[in-house]
Amino acid sequence: MRNRYLVVALCLGGLSLCASRAAAQDHVAELGVMLWKPSPELSLSSDAVAGSSVNQVDFVQEFGIEEKWFPEFRAAIGRGHKFRVSHVKFSYDAEATIQRTFSFQGRTFSVGAPASTDINWDLWTVGYEWDFVSRPQGYFGVIADLKVNTIKASVDSPALRSTAATDTTAPVPTIGVAGRGYLSKMIAIGAEFSGLKVDRSDFNVKFFDFDINGMVAVTPNVGAQVGYRSVTATYVVDQDTGDLKMKGPYVGAFVRF
Repeated sequence: MRNRYLVVALCLGGLSLCASRAAAQDHVAELGVMLWKPSPELSLSSDAVAGSSVNQVDFVQEFGIEEKWFPEFRAAIGRGHKFRVSHVKFSYDAEATIQRTFSFQGRTFSVGAPASTDINWDLWTVGYEWDFVSRPQGYFGVIADLKVNTIKASVDSPALRSTAATDTTAPVPTIGVAGRGYLSKMIAIGAEFSGLKVDRSDFNVKFFDFDINGMVAVTPNVGAQVGYRSVTATYVVDQDTGDLKMKGPYVGAFVRF
């Protein structure tokens, strides 16, 4: 419900810019590097988990995974019609003594056993943005992205002869809205929201991505950015399932040409 209110608010903001049409963007490319510190939620299961004492392994709870900073790379080329690409890779490793028995990829990890984990979530976004409203005060448009998620996770223990590991790729098309308003020539506030649900017999994925940020231009071509982003991915691919969430603040810098 909260996401619906957000979409309505963004649409109303875009409509408020529709009184006239003009070129709001005087650059053709924007490149940025953001440092993001999300709070992770990482739960995975597989076809071998059914019947175990824990049906889904919460990696954050079981291994005490803590927050970290990750670099995210962003690029947008074009004015009213933009080609967008971004990439961020979340990577965690941890060691712990098992507090409750669980199974992962057919291997059972018992209470009291030492274990280590290595989990990676690689997220590529490639898409297109059409800013059908463009004025000196800002712009508003629609976005269509392909979110390519690659999730690799492994659990190892001295008690096992081999590592329990999984590798899943889940490409998800998403649609949404994006906008930016200029409070002055040097200060802007932007937001975007996209998502979609794909429901098939062997491939069930939900993906939602929300980003709100503020930008300060130090010069016409260089600036700083601070924001908050929330990414949620839930999937069932073959017999593997995942419930992944990343939510938290970020800071960074950008250049324009």
